[in-house]
Amino acid sequence: MPSMPKINRLGAHLLLLAALAGCSPDYNWRQVDNADAAFAALFPAKPSSHAREINLDGIRTNMSMTAAEVHGALFAVGSTQLSSPALVQPALEAMKTAMVRNIGGTIASQRNVPGPVPSSEVVANGTRNGRPVQLTARFAARNQRVYQAVVIGAPQEVPAEAIDTFLSSFRPGG
Repeated sequence: MPSMPKINRLGAHLLLLAALAGCSPDYNWRQVDNADAAFAALFPAKPSSHAREINLDGIRTNMSMTAAEVHGALFAVGSTQLSSPALVQPALEAMKTAMVRNIGGTIASQRNVPGPVPSSEVVANGTRNGRPVQLTARFAARNQRVYQAVVIGAPQEVPAEAIDTFLSSFRPGG
């Protein structure tokens, strides 16, 4: 078999490298099981976690937040354990209000999401750093622990499939 000319081999190698580079995903999904915050979810990149004290409309609590960012879009899960079952519904409402207020937004749609742990989903439009953003969030509770799973990003830069993958993978209670 005759040998391939050097220029053709080089071209073939460059073509192979270009094809392999095209296969590198923007979203590198990974399963995160957070035992401390009691949830599981697929994140599109390696997340980081932190906790801080927050005020949910008069309910002071420590919230843990696990988040990853891809192309300026934030994918995050926050959770906190409340001291009383009577605080669950007010805390969920306060979380939703705060998330929409954080983007100076208005709610475009709301729906209930059935499942083992029922949740509500909110889509809101607003701005962050002077740019239009869309917030898609699920709010859920399991016993006295409340959760928010949130995607915030420029609407044209966050594929619907990425939002769906993240939110549908979210499992309160781990």
